Amino acid sequence: MYIIIAGGGTAGSHLARSLVDDHDVVVIDRDRQVCEEIYSSIGAVSVHGNATSVRVLRDAGIKKCDVAVGALKTDADNLAFVVLAGDFGVQKVLVRMRDPEYQSAYFTAGATTVGSIVEMLVDRFVMDIEEPRIRRVASLGDGQAEISIITVPAGSLCTTKTVAEMVEHPEFPDDVVIAGIYDPEDDQLIIPRGDRMIPGGSQVFLVATEQDMHRAADCMMRT
Repeated sequence: MYIIIAGGGTAGSHLARSLVDDHDVVVIDRDRQVCEEIYSSIGAVSVHGNATSVRVLRDAGIKKCDVAVGALKTDADNLAFVVLAGDFGVQKVLVRMRDPEYQSAYFTAGATTVGSIVEMLVDRFVMDIEEPRIRRVASLGDGQAEISIITVPAGSLCTTKTVAEMVEHPEFPDDVVIAGIYDPEDDQLIIPRGDRMIPGGSQVFLVATEQDMHRAADCMMRT
Protein backbone atom coordinates (compact mmCIF):
# COMPACT_ATOMS: atom_id res chain seq x y z
CA MET A 1 0.00 0.00 0.00
CA TYR A 2 0.97 3.64 -0.50
CA ILE A 3 0.91 5.37 2.89
CA ILE A 4 1.44 9.05 3.65
CA ILE A 5 2.26 10.07 7.23
CA ALA A 6 1.90 13.75 8.07
CA GLY A 7 4.43 14.52 10.80
CA GLY A 8 7.79 12.93 11.50
CA GLY A 9 7.77 13.22 15.30
CA THR A 10 7.62 10.34 17.79
CA ALA A 11 4.34 8.85 16.55
CA GLY A 12 4.98 9.46 12.86
CA SER A 13 8.53 8.11 12.81
CA HIS A 14 7.62 5.08 14.96
CA LEU A 15 4.74 4.24 12.63
CA ALA A 16 6.92 4.69 9.54
CA ARG A 17 9.52 2.34 11.00
CA SER A 18 6.80 -0.28 11.66
CA LEU A 19 5.46 -0.13 8.09
CA VAL A 20 8.34 0.68 5.75
CA ASP A 21 9.44 -2.91 5.15
CA ASP A 22 6.09 -3.94 3.70
CA HIS A 23 4.63 -0.75 2.23
CA ASP A 24 5.53 2.40 0.28
CA VAL A 25 5.77 4.98 3.07
CA VAL A 26 6.13 8.75 2.62
CA VAL A 27 6.61 11.06 5.63
CA ILE A 28 5.92 14.80 5.40
CA ASP A 29 7.52 17.17 7.90
CA ARG A 30 8.29 20.90 8.08
CA ASP A 31 11.73 20.29 9.59
CA ARG A 32 14.29 19.45 6.91
CA GLN A 33 16.58 17.76 9.46
CA VAL A 34 13.75 15.48 10.58
CA CYS A 35 13.14 14.51 6.94
CA GLU A 36 16.82 13.69 6.45
CA GLU A 37 16.91 11.59 9.64
CA ILE A 38 13.81 9.64 8.64
CA TYR A 39 15.25 8.88 5.23
CA SER A 40 18.69 7.91 6.55
CA SER A 41 17.66 5.93 9.64
CA ILE A 42 14.33 4.41 8.58
CA GLY A 43 14.55 4.31 4.80
CA ALA A 44 11.16 5.92 4.22
CA VAL A 45 10.76 8.59 1.56
CA SER A 46 10.48 12.03 3.18
CA VAL A 47 8.99 15.25 1.82
CA HIS A 48 9.99 18.58 3.33
CA GLY A 49 6.98 20.86 3.66
CA ASN A 50 3.63 21.62 5.29
CA ALA A 51 1.25 18.66 5.20
CA THR A 52 -1.71 21.05 5.14
CA SER A 53 -0.54 22.44 1.79
CA VAL A 54 -2.26 21.06 -1.31
CA ARG A 55 0.94 21.47 -3.34
CA VAL A 56 3.00 19.52 -0.80
CA LEU A 57 0.40 16.76 -0.65
CA ARG A 58 0.43 16.46 -4.43
CA ASP A 59 4.24 16.26 -4.37
CA ALA A 60 3.96 13.46 -1.78
CA GLY A 61 1.65 11.47 -4.06
CA ILE A 62 -1.68 12.00 -2.31
CA LYS A 63 -3.60 11.11 -5.50
CA LYS A 64 -2.39 7.51 -5.30
CA CYS A 65 -2.51 7.27 -1.51
CA ASP A 66 -4.27 4.27 0.06
CA VAL A 67 -3.87 5.35 3.69
CA ALA A 68 -3.23 8.83 5.13
CA VAL A 69 -2.10 9.29 8.73
CA GLY A 70 -2.21 12.61 10.59
CA ALA A 71 0.48 12.78 13.28
CA LEU A 72 1.07 16.53 13.34
CA LYS A 73 1.76 18.63 16.45
CA THR A 74 -1.64 20.31 16.72
CA ASP A 75 -5.20 19.08 16.35
CA ALA A 76 -5.99 22.06 14.12
CA ASP A 77 -3.31 21.00 11.63
CA ASN A 78 -4.35 17.37 11.84
CA LEU A 79 -7.96 18.34 11.20
CA ALA A 80 -6.96 20.31 8.09
CA PHE A 81 -4.93 17.32 6.89
CA VAL A 82 -7.92 14.99 7.37
CA VAL A 83 -10.15 17.30 5.32
CA LEU A 84 -7.61 17.56 2.49
CA ALA A 85 -6.99 13.82 2.43
CA GLY A 86 -10.73 13.29 2.09
CA ASP A 87 -10.91 15.84 -0.74
CA PHE A 88 -8.29 13.81 -2.62
CA GLY A 89 -10.39 10.67 -2.16
CA VAL A 90 -8.23 8.80 0.34
CA GLN A 91 -10.41 5.99 1.66
CA LYS A 92 -8.64 5.34 4.97
CA VAL A 93 -7.63 8.36 7.09
CA LEU A 94 -6.12 7.81 10.55
CA VAL A 95 -5.28 10.61 12.95
CA ARG A 96 -3.47 11.14 16.27
CA MET A 97 -5.69 13.17 18.63
CA ARG A 98 -4.26 15.38 21.37
CA ASP A 99 -7.43 17.02 22.76
CA PRO A 100 -10.44 14.66 23.16
CA GLU A 101 -12.75 17.57 22.35
CA TYR A 102 -11.66 17.22 18.72
CA GLN A 103 -12.87 13.63 18.41
CA SER A 104 -16.29 14.49 16.99
CA ALA A 105 -14.76 16.99 14.56
CA TYR A 106 -12.28 14.40 13.31
CA PHE A 107 -14.98 11.88 12.53
CA THR A 108 -17.16 14.56 10.94
CA ALA A 109 -14.22 15.56 8.74
CA GLY A 110 -13.82 11.99 7.53
CA ALA A 111 -11.28 10.31 9.82
CA THR A 112 -11.78 6.55 9.92
CA THR A 113 -9.62 5.91 13.03
CA VAL A 114 -8.76 8.31 15.88
CA GLY A 115 -6.07 7.47 18.47
CA SER A 116 -4.53 9.29 21.42
CA ILE A 117 -1.70 7.53 23.32
CA VAL A 118 1.42 7.12 21.18
CA GLU A 119 2.22 3.45 21.83
CA MET A 120 -1.39 2.29 21.57
CA LEU A 121 -1.91 4.56 18.58
CA VAL A 122 0.94 2.99 16.61
CA ASP A 123 -0.19 -0.55 17.40
CA ARG A 124 -3.76 0.31 16.52
CA PHE A 125 -2.83 2.08 13.29
CA VAL A 126 -0.62 -0.79 12.14
CA MET A 127 -3.48 -3.21 12.77
CA ASP A 128 -6.01 -0.99 10.97
CA ILE A 129 -3.68 -0.63 7.98
CA GLU A 130 -2.55 -4.23 7.68
CA GLU A 131 -5.64 -6.07 8.98
CA PRO A 132 -8.69 -4.51 7.28
CA ARG A 133 -10.66 -7.65 8.22
CA ILE A 134 -10.48 -6.67 11.89
CA ARG A 135 -11.94 -3.43 13.29
CA ARG A 136 -10.80 -2.66 16.82
CA VAL A 137 -13.53 -1.27 19.07
CA ALA A 138 -11.85 -0.90 22.47
CA SER A 139 -8.75 -1.78 24.48
CA LEU A 140 -9.08 -3.46 27.87
CA GLY A 141 -6.66 -3.50 30.78
CA ASP A 142 -4.02 -1.19 29.25
CA GLY A 143 -3.91 -3.22 26.07
CA GLN A 144 -4.01 -6.68 27.69
CA ALA A 145 -7.01 -7.54 25.50
CA GLU A 146 -9.04 -6.02 22.69
CA ILE A 147 -12.66 -5.98 21.65
CA SER A 148 -12.75 -6.20 17.86
CA ILE A 149 -15.26 -6.86 15.10
CA ILE A 150 -14.73 -9.11 12.11
CA THR A 151 -17.15 -9.28 9.20
CA VAL A 152 -17.72 -12.89 8.22
CA PRO A 153 -17.97 -13.54 4.47
CA ALA A 154 -20.48 -16.05 3.13
CA GLY A 155 -18.93 -19.48 2.65
CA SER A 156 -16.28 -19.09 5.35
CA LEU A 157 -15.59 -21.89 7.82
CA CYS A 158 -17.48 -20.41 10.74
CA THR A 159 -20.76 -20.14 8.78
CA THR A 160 -20.88 -23.95 8.61
CA LYS A 161 -20.51 -24.48 12.37
CA THR A 162 -22.28 -23.59 15.58
CA VAL A 163 -20.50 -21.29 18.04
CA ALA A 164 -19.70 -24.33 20.22
CA GLU A 165 -18.21 -26.21 17.27
CA MET A 166 -16.18 -23.15 16.22
CA VAL A 167 -14.56 -22.61 19.61
CA GLU A 168 -13.68 -26.32 19.77
CA HIS A 169 -11.88 -26.15 16.42
CA PRO A 170 -8.21 -27.12 16.96
CA GLU A 171 -6.94 -23.91 15.34
CA PHE A 172 -9.26 -21.55 17.23
CA PRO A 173 -7.37 -19.98 20.18
CA ASP A 174 -8.53 -21.12 23.61
CA ASP A 175 -8.66 -17.64 25.14
CA VAL A 176 -10.82 -15.94 22.49
CA VAL A 177 -14.42 -15.15 23.47
CA ILE A 178 -17.18 -14.80 20.86
CA ALA A 179 -19.09 -12.06 22.68
CA GLY A 180 -21.75 -11.07 20.16
CA ILE A 181 -23.08 -11.45 16.62
CA TYR A 182 -24.74 -8.64 14.71
CA ASP A 183 -26.94 -9.93 11.90
CA PRO A 184 -27.54 -7.03 9.46
CA GLU A 185 -30.29 -8.92 7.64
CA ASP A 186 -32.43 -9.08 10.77
CA ASP A 187 -30.88 -5.91 12.25
CA GLN A 188 -30.30 -7.50 15.64
CA LEU A 189 -27.45 -8.08 18.05
CA ILE A 190 -27.32 -11.65 19.33
CA ILE A 191 -25.56 -12.77 22.50
CA PRO A 192 -24.58 -16.20 21.21
CA ARG A 193 -25.13 -19.54 22.89
CA GLY A 194 -23.35 -22.72 21.90
CA ASP A 195 -25.98 -23.88 19.38
CA ARG A 196 -26.13 -20.55 17.52
CA MET A 197 -25.01 -20.53 13.88
CA ILE A 198 -23.01 -17.54 12.55
CA PRO A 199 -24.66 -16.20 9.37
CA GLY A 200 -22.54 -15.12 6.39
CA GLY A 201 -22.25 -11.33 6.22
CA SER A 202 -22.68 -10.92 9.98
CA GLN A 203 -20.33 -9.00 12.26
CA VAL A 204 -18.80 -11.00 15.09
CA PHE A 205 -17.55 -9.34 18.29
CA LEU A 206 -14.44 -11.02 19.68
CA VAL A 207 -12.53 -10.44 22.94
CA ALA A 208 -8.88 -11.51 22.75
CA THR A 209 -5.27 -10.43 22.77
CA GLU A 210 -4.08 -8.92 19.48
CA GLN A 211 -2.12 -12.07 18.57
CA ASP A 212 -5.06 -14.37 19.29
CA MET A 213 -7.37 -12.01 17.40
CA HIS A 214 -5.39 -12.58 14.21
CA ARG A 215 -5.40 -16.35 14.72
CA ALA A 216 -9.13 -16.42 15.41
CA ALA A 217 -9.86 -14.34 12.30
CA ASP A 218 -7.69 -16.61 10.15
CA CYS A 219 -9.54 -19.67 11.45
CA MET A 220 -13.07 -18.28 11.23
CA MET A 221 -12.73 -16.71 7.79
CA ARG A 222 -11.08 -19.68 6.11
CA THR A 223 -12.98 -20.89 3.04
